[in-house]
Amino acid sequence: QVRLVESGGGSVQPGGSLRLSCTTSGRILSIDAMGWYRQAPGKERELVATITRSGSTNYADSVKGRFSISRDNAKNTMYLQMNSLKPGDTAVYYCNADNVRYYSDYGTVRTLDLWGQGTLVSVSS
Repeated sequence: QVRLVESGGGSVQPGGSLRLSCTTSGRILSIDAMGWYRQAPGKERELVATITRSGSTNYADSVKGRFSISRDNAKNTMYLQMNSLKPGDTAVYYCNADNVRYYSDYGTVRTLDLWGQGTLVSVSS
């Protein structure tokens, strides 16, 4: 079974920092693009940042200059460094992985897209 698990969320004051991690489990061969998304109460899920396997990044305008996405392909892990946090950053943050190639329990190679369960980030004074 392949899974994504987010960690590192919590409560911080405005101006503070947090580092989110997205770790994987299962016999994963490779992952294409990965990304962070967030969903605030009463709002739709929105893209925060994405990163390709080769390291090309893309950010939402609202987080440019404050957030930094990175990944470790050897560990199939992704990170989101969030600095200068604002109350508007409060949301549940989800990680996503596209085209996850993995060995199934039957030894065959399969591909799927994955979402984590989310981690809550709360920014308030």
